[in-house]
Amino acid sequence: MRHPILLALCVAGVTAVAGCGEKNANDTVERAFEDVDALDGNDISDVMLTVADPNEAVTYFQRATAKDPDRIDHQRGLAASLVRAKRATEGASAWGKVVKMPEATADDSVEQADALIRAGDWAAAEKVLDAVPPTHETFKRYRLEAIVADSNKEWKKADSFYEIAVGLTTTPGAVMNNWGYSKLTRGDYPAAERLFSDAIRQDPALFTAKNNLILARSAQRDYTLPVIPMDQSERAQLLHTMALSAVKQGDVETGKSLLREAIDTHPQHFEAAVRSLRALENG
Repeated sequence: MRHPILLALCVAGVTAVAGCGEKNANDTVERAFEDVDALDGNDISDVMLTVADPNEAVTYFQRATAKDPDRIDHQRGLAASLVRAKRATEGASAWGKVVKMPEATADDSVEQADALIRAGDWAAAEKVLDAVPPTHETFKRYRLEAIVADSNKEWKKADSFYEIAVGLTTTPGAVMNNWGYSKLTRGDYPAAERLFSDAIRQDPALFTAKNNLILARSAQRDYTLPVIPMDQSERAQLLHTMALSAVKQGDVETGKSLLREAIDTHPQHFEAAVRSLRALENG
């Protein structure tokens, strides 16, 4: 894609040479290369933020911000890349710089709150979210509001925020799983089971929701596998989770039986289940 653009711009430069003299021609060619570099720079930035190795992206944006510190897109890229690289504390600091720039938006503040939560600074994240205008109604904002409310055990607020977040996305599986886990921690096992089931219907590949569903059912002493999409390996892992839950609740013989079934089901050697069963049988 670079070559046709460059060719067109160079043709424009040659035309300018004929009409404007050598100095104007040089200026035109210089501008042409700047335009091409800008186009390529945007493409590279997109790649760095999506498919590139996170640490390579951090290095790229560190260079970009050092060269042009006033470009907010580069500062955003650096902040996002730090979070992707699991350097949340640095990412939160970088987002803090972004939100102070003149072109900053409410989305930048939401990203700052996300980084602060990942860094474990819940109080600062809550403060940032409180400052976001109520008119800024996005999925990510309400998902973070729900997570913060959960951490504060403000259950009614959490449920309200989760419900709003679910309505603001076409792929609600992950947030339904989070909501279900919130219900699970409160001891509302039937509600948790419903939410995990809904999450799996939305995203049949979401293994975390499948595992959580087993925890919710086992907490009600229901030690049967639900009818959900699963391959043989997943089935074995879910049986293992169910077995450990049964043992934890004192249903040791049931746990042993489930572990044997997990070992027999797994397409390969299931070391974790073997160790658990051996430990139970040896007392």
